[in-house]
Amino acid sequence: MSIKIKVYNQEGLETGEKVLSEKIFAVPANEELIRQVVVSLMANKRKVIAHTKTRSNVRGGGRKPWKQKGTGRARAGTIRSPLWIGGGVVFGPLKERNFKMKINKKMNQKAIFMAISDRVKNDSLVLLDSVSIDEYKTKKFEEIINKITDNRKQITENAGEVKKKKRSVLMILEKSDGKTIRSGKNLSGVEIINLDNINLLDLLKYRELVLTVGAAEKLEERYKKIKN
Repeated sequence: MSIKIKVYNQEGLETGEKVLSEKIFAVPANEELIRQVVVSLMANKRKVIAHTKTRSNVRGGGRKPWKQKGTGRARAGTIRSPLWIGGGVVFGPLKERNFKMKINKKMNQKAIFMAISDRVKNDSLVLLDSVSIDEYKTKKFEEIINKITDNRKQITENAGEVKKKKRSVLMILEKSDGKTIRSGKNLSGVEIINLDNINLLDLLKYRELVLTVGAAEKLEERYKKIKN
């Protein structure tokens, strides 16, 4: 089975329709699966920064501070004791901690399809025939983004007033394009990646998804044998 999506050029004009596979672009959402994948991705990105020293890591303290008996003070074996100021820490965080989580490859793929399908369902997916920029110009790329989204801008009514939402666009290219990526790098609310770097966190972060026809075809070709 398949679905039809309108195709636009970089001038924002409709050029035709594209038939897409329902196995990728019409997958029903499963919130629990998406939650599991998001948690695993965020855990794998987590950096271990906090680190404390145990008594064995603290410098000094090789000699007994004072003799065992006869001083009237409590017994002490080393200044590295956790009871002393500047001593080791008991049960503190260590840099050896591992927050990595494994997620099944098929689960990750399914979650990505669900996020893309949600954009299709909410009419937030724009199919672009191609992107062509001759020079490194942020202004030129912004014009393209504005033309693509002008006819599709989402608005919301609040107390009788119509307000435009802030720009939030994720563009996925078939392959890495230095001029396009560099031109859109400084635009707020815009992220440009190639198909090899597609991930669920970016798909959920941005409201609108711009996908080139080549990227859509490559995505279908890559997962043409997938079974729902």
